[in-house]
Amino acid sequence: MPDLIKVAKFGGTSMADLTAMKRCASIVSSDPDKKVIVVSATSGTTNLLTELCTEESVETRVEIVSQIKEKHLAICKQFGNPKTLLDEVTALLSELEAIASRKQIMTKMLRDEILSFGERLSSRIFSEVLKVDSGDDIQWLDARTVIKTDNHYGSAEPDIDEIGKASSEILQPLLKDARVVTQGFIGSDSKGTTTTLGRGGSDYSAALFAEAVDADVLEIWTDVTAIYTTDPRIAPDARPITEISFDEAAELSVFGAKVLHPATVVPAIRKNIRVYVGSSIHPEKPGTWIVRDTKEKPVIRAISLRRRQTLVKVHSLDMLHRYGFLAKLFQVLGDHKISVDLVTTSEVSVALTLDSDINNPGQPMLGEEVLEELQKFSEVEIIKDLSLVALVGNNLNQTAGLSGPIFGSLLDVNIHLICHGASSYNLCFLVAEEDAENVVQVLHKQFIK
Repeated sequence: MPDLIKVAKFGGTSMADLTAMKRCASIVSSDPDKKVIVVSATSGTTNLLTELCTEESVETRVEIVSQIKEKHLAICKQFGNPKTLLDEVTALLSELEAIASRKQIMTKMLRDEILSFGERLSSRIFSEVLKVDSGDDIQWLDARTVIKTDNHYGSAEPDIDEIGKASSEILQPLLKDARVVTQGFIGSDSKGTTTTLGRGGSDYSAALFAEAVDADVLEIWTDVTAIYTTDPRIAPDARPITEISFDEAAELSVFGAKVLHPATVVPAIRKNIRVYVGSSIHPEKPGTWIVRDTKEKPVIRAISLRRRQTLVKVHSLDMLHRYGFLAKLFQVLGDHKISVDLVTTSEVSVALTLDSDINNPGQPMLGEEVLEELQKFSEVEIIKDLSLVALVGNNLNQTAGLSGPIFGSLLDVNIHLICHGASSYNLCFLVAEEDAENVVQVLHKQFIK
C-alpha cells in the first residue's frame, strides 16, 4: 500500500461531458496520492433513470434509454471511440435497453438495478479518459464487489465489517500498482443483488471507501468552490468557510446544506479522515477542510435552510403523568421507517418534524396507514409548507444572551417550533416557507461576521 492515500469523489456535474471529465482527469493526474476515484453518474442521467422507473409505457421507456444512449455514445465519439471502451459502453446500454423493453412489475430491487447503470456507464468512460490523459495504470472496479449492504433496496445500510473484508481482498491489492476508478451510490447485498445507498449516496460511498482503505484524505469535488456560511443564492454576502469541524459539517448537512450527503462524515469521523470540499470547475480556488478540531470556534459558523418540512402535532391526554406514550408513538414511526428530525414535548402533546414527500411536494411522509395507526390513540394535526432554519456553530447551548438577539430580530415572523439545548452545535426553528429566505438573510447579516 502507498504511504499516503487520498480518495477523490467527483459528482455528476464533474462528469457532465468529455471536457468536464478531462478537467477531473487533470486534477487526479496532478497528485500521485489520489489512489481511489469514485464517480457519480453524468449529470441528468439519474433523473432519466428515475423517470424510466416510474414510466409504464414500454415505448416511452425505450425512448428514455435512447436519450441516455445518445448522451454517452456522444462522449465516447468525441473521445475518439477506443474500441474496447465503445464495446463496454454499448454492452451496458444494450443491457439497460433490454430491461426497459420488458413488461414487468417495477420492484424496489429492479429499480436499484436500473439506477446503477448511471454510475456504471460514467465510471467506464472516465477510467479510459484518465488512462489516456495520465498514462498511469488505471483499474476499473465494480463497487458492488466491495460495498456490501443489507437488502433494504433504495436506501441500503452498509455492512462495515464485510466492506472491510472485501477491501482487503479485492481493492487494496490493486492500489499497490494502480489507481482505481469505481462508482458511488451502488453496492450489493449478501446474494450479490444490486443495491443503492439512496439519492446523493455517492458521497457516502466515497467515505466508505476511504474508511475501508484507511485513507488520509477524502476529497469531494463538486460544482461549488467550498462550503459557505449560507446559500449564496439566498444571501449574496455569504462567504466560503476555510475550515469547519466534523460536528459542524454534520449538522449543516443534516439541516439542509447540499454540499455533502448527511451520512458522508460518519465514516470519516470513525477513522479521523480529513475531508476536503473543492470545485472541479475551479480547482485553483481554496475549498473547505473538514477536520476533527478547528483553530477557530465561532458561536455561529453558518446558517442552513431545509425546505419542504412538515410539522406533525400529536395530542393525547394519555400522556398526562403516564409512561410509554412516546415509545408507542415512535414504535409506529419506526415500523414504517419514518425518520424524525426535531422533537418537542409538553404534558399532553408531542410536536415533530418530517421531510415532505419528494415525490409529492407539500405532502408529509406520513401515509394514510400511519395516520390511521396514530389516530387510534391520539389526535393528529399536520402543518405543511414549512422550512427549517438551523444556526450551526459551537457552544450554542452554553452561550448566554444568544436567544434574545436571534428571536428579537424576527419579531414579525411566526415561529412554529424551536429546538435548542439538545446539541451544542445547533439552534433550530420552523418558519413558514414564504418567510424562510428573509429569515436567513436577516440572521446572516446580523450574526455572521
